[in-house]
Amino acid sequence: MLLAAALCGLTACVSYDVKQGMQSTAKDTASFSGDNLSLATTEEERSQRTLLTQQLLSAPLGQKQAVDVLLVNSPSFQSLLAQHWAQASATAQTGRISNPTVAIERIVTGSETEFNGLLTFGLLDVLTLPQRADIARLKLAQAQIRLSAEVVDQVTLVRQAWVRAVAANASLNYAHMVADAAQASDELAARMLAAGNFNALTRSRHQLFHLQAQMQLAAAQQLKLSRTEELVRLLGLDAAQAMQLQLPDRLPDLPSQTIDIQVAATQAVQQRLDIRMAKAELETAARAQGLTGITSRLDVELTVIGGTVNSSGTTTKRSGAQISFKLPLFDAGDMQRTQMNARTLAAANRLQATALEAASGLRETHAAYLSAFGIARQFKDELLPLRQRIADENLLRYNAMQIGVFDLLADAADQSATVSAAMDAQQQFWLSDAALQSSLIGRPLSFSLSVSKNDNNSGAAAH
Repeated sequence: MLLAAALCGLTACVSYDVKQGMQSTAKDTASFSGDNLSLATTEEERSQRTLLTQQLLSAPLGQKQAVDVLLVNSPSFQSLLAQHWAQASATAQTGRISNPTVAIERIVTGSETEFNGLLTFGLLDVLTLPQRADIARLKLAQAQIRLSAEVVDQVTLVRQAWVRAVAANASLNYAHMVADAAQASDELAARMLAAGNFNALTRSRHQLFHLQAQMQLAAAQQLKLSRTEELVRLLGLDAAQAMQLQLPDRLPDLPSQTIDIQVAATQAVQQRLDIRMAKAELETAARAQGLTGITSRLDVELTVIGGTVNSSGTTTKRSGAQISFKLPLFDAGDMQRTQMNARTLAAANRLQATALEAASGLRETHAAYLSAFGIARQFKDELLPLRQRIADENLLRYNAMQIGVFDLLADAADQSATVSAAMDAQQQFWLSDAALQSSLIGRPLSFSLSVSKNDNNSGAAAH
């Protein structure tokens, strides 16, 4: 029986290899996070990651490169992977057989001395080891899916933070252009006033436009700092690395075509992490329910006894076995079985609810994505060219003295607001794209489309 228990323990032993676990997660999220996902466990690996980070920061950081920096540099992200390692190891431990208990006793009765050795282990623990090992493996699979989902969350945060930081950088560049133009206009107006060609009212309007441009520039500078620091925190950059960080001047151009909803739905059904997690939870609950049906009714321990009895110089060997079990007098285990039945039922309903919510959420996110694309495309193809034609016409009319300087300044303010709104629309599209990509893999991300006429809190590069 001991040999059978040992063989059972060897064949059903559950373990967790962190490298294989990271490879599994990297495979699950390869299309989303790239191939740099791994946990640095040695000083040499950490040094290599520092060098790779320096290489990535040596050029303007694109969105994909920002994700790479997260994977190889962020201490917070490495902590997430290490915490998963600890939890997975604890889960694997539940699928192993408990260590037996060894007891040695010495009993003296008159001239008789008795030595006994007792080896005790849970017989039911051994007999149910295969079932417990299967449940532990299922829980490990759940932990892998959960880690993949958390990786997707972190990558999505970095993608959106990169969009906001680049958009703020583009807004700052545009604010500099407007401020420079306003300053030149103000200086010209001051000279025109001194020459007697402008009156005080016209001069004041130029000065007001300059002051407003300066305030917008200050707001854009603060926004750029805030958005950049948000990205720095997510990437885990230190002060020296933050100084080295460079961002592109503008967001990428809009894609030539959008993601088709049918293709998106097919892709989502195949790889959505939330549905896979719900299925794994249901299977685990079903297996645990069957095991609880046994363990809630019976608990058996087997003790193997071996020893010697020394009486009047004569030594006699003795051996035997003892089986002990708990009597279900006060607790028949019915509440444990009821609890597991309820958990299985809840898991089954949760799987159905997850599938329904996934389909609805994907439709909503895709609709927001299409709306953001349509608005950004309309700004690029129609509104910005139209606003430029109006500005050109107003400038001709001003030169022909058909309109005054106030009308020209008002038109310049309107044009600036249109450009800012176009930049915001482009940012909104790339944020919606990140939300859709997250939803496709199974981590729904709430996204609310909001395009304002002139929003200093967000912006993206426009043509």
